[in-house]
Parts: sequence; structure tokens; C-alpha cells
Amino acid sequence: MKEVIAASNAPAAIGPYSQAVKAGGMLYISGQLPIDPSSGDFAAEDISGQTRQSLKNIGAILTEAGCQYSDIVKTTVLLADISDFAAMNTVYAEYFTETCPARAAFAVKDLPKGALVEIEAIAICS
Repeated sequence: MKEVIAASNAPAAIGPYSQAVKAGGMLYISGQLPIDPSSGDFAAEDISGQTRQSLKNIGAILTEAGCQYSDIVKTTVLLADISDFAAMNTVYAEYFTETCPARAAFAVKDLPKGALVEIEAIAICS
């Protein structure tokens, strides 16, 4: 059985997809843009602020699903510019301090709404 997760304190999906889906003890979180859910705008213009907001959005979805950051086993980080990797990594390290999840990070041509970063995650939680 699968359950759609919709956190009111994370931005609503901007297309025909769910914020997250929980199935078989796994939580699949869709790519999170750095949108502040209260304003609908980007939380910051720089990569550090945008990374922080994307991870906060993931945190809101985790909480709604009864999970936490330590339950994340895999992330994918999409960057508009690979030269932002070090700054993104510095903020990312604030959220994953012990056993870090597996991760892929790469640059893409463009991200929705002109974002600098988008992060998706997979977690194991009951």
C-alpha cells in the first residue's frame, strides 16, 4: 500500500506529482526547490540559502511522514552550476553530521523556476 505525503509547511508540488510517497517502509521525496512555502518565492538568491531552504522543505516532509533526516539513505542534488558544489556541500553537511546518506550531485542545464539547486531524497522509515 502506498500513502501520499503532503506537508502544509513545505511548498506544494508545481506539477502532477506528490511531495512524497511512502510505500513499504520507504519514503520517496520529490525534488525540493528552495521555495519558502509561506511566500511562494525563493528563500534566498545565493546557493547557500537555497540549499538550506531545499533541505528545510525536505525536513518538513520528513516530519509529516513521521521520519527524520537520519532516516535518509540516498539523496540526489541537482545544481544549476557545478561551481556551487563546495558552498552547497558546506550547508548540506549541517544536516547530515553522522552517518551520511549515499548521494549523487551533478550540474544540469536548467532547474525549474531558475533555481540554483533541487534536492530529492529517499528514506527508510515506518
